[in-house]
Amino acid sequence: MNGKYLFKGEDITTEVFFKIEHICNILAERENIIFDKAYEAFISSDTYKILKRTHNLYWAESAEFLADEYYREISPRRLKLNV
Repeated sequence: MNGKYLFKGEDITTEVFFKIEHICNILAERENIIFDKAYEAFISSDTYKILKRTHNLYWAESAEFLADEYYREISPRRLKLNV
């Protein structure tokens, strides 16, 4: 059990890493930015923090759903910037 992410004793690290990659690719495409910028933005979010806690099964959700959750999270900040 050397994995970074475990669920019920099973190593799900690869699944979580692929999910993060997929989410960041979605964000990069939607925002027309490079992957690295999307990754930096995502890992500073609460959505990412929740995803890292494997007991809540966020890692089992689709990347599209999690990208939408990220946008719901940052939406209030974007509105403040546009005021």
